[in-house]
Amino acid sequence: MDLRGARVLLTGATGGIGHAIARALHAQGAVLTITGRRTEALDALAAELSATALAADLARPEAPQELLEQAGRVDVLIANAALPGVGPLTEFSTEKLDSNLAVNLRAPIILARSVLPGMLERGSGHLVFIGSVSGLTASPGGSIYSATKFGLRGLAAGLRQDLHGTGVGVSLVMPGFVRDAGMFVDSGMQLPPGVRTVSPERVAGCVVRAVRRDKGEIVAAPLEMRIAARLGSVAPGLNAAVQRMAGAADITATHTGTR
Repeated sequence: MDLRGARVLLTGATGGIGHAIARALHAQGAVLTITGRRTEALDALAAELSATALAADLARPEAPQELLEQAGRVDVLIANAALPGVGPLTEFSTEKLDSNLAVNLRAPIILARSVLPGMLERGSGHLVFIGSVSGLTASPGGSIYSATKFGLRGLAAGLRQDLHGTGVGVSLVMPGFVRDAGMFVDSGMQLPPGVRTVSPERVAGCVVRAVRRDKGEIVAAPLEMRIAARLGSVAPGLNAAVQRMAGAADITATHTGTR
């Protein structure tokens, strides 16, 4: 799909990865509506890119529909907003669980459902869901985050089949560890030696490629992580054993203070 002149709604635009995606879409000639919770960062980015800024907290049940009423026509939806969910399940309050499910999974579903009729009527459009390698293979301490990202992958895969031949594309972009921005950097977690990261710009480039070439799934990660994630998805037991040997549980527990 050609992004020139396309009206794009991007959620989660106030984070570093969202900034990179917004700038990459702007460079392709897209007309942007960007949304996020931090109005100061949102307004500054909107001014830079001549975009429309709409503040929204997608943890609120009414927020997705309110956002769409303000956004108007949407040719491309980029569902990027997400909350971290690291730690033992027993330490999540019901409120925190509800927020993670609402932002990471419910909001993308509601947004996609609402923009689809217009796309189908026009016979063109694209849905992009920003997932994670955690949606391919789970890690210690990541049960909640993985649950939402596994669900997002199922949503994207099912929709892609449902929409085949309609002119509306569906893509899932799954970043690995992203340097300089995003949840991994915000967490302060230290990776084992030799584990490489990708830049926010690399993730943004994958988003653009997904839309332009109608790619179903793209893993935005170094080659070794792409291979490991795919293998982990078909051999979860082996993946778990390898992660135990690498001390993944200790790294997570140290970060979360649970050990």
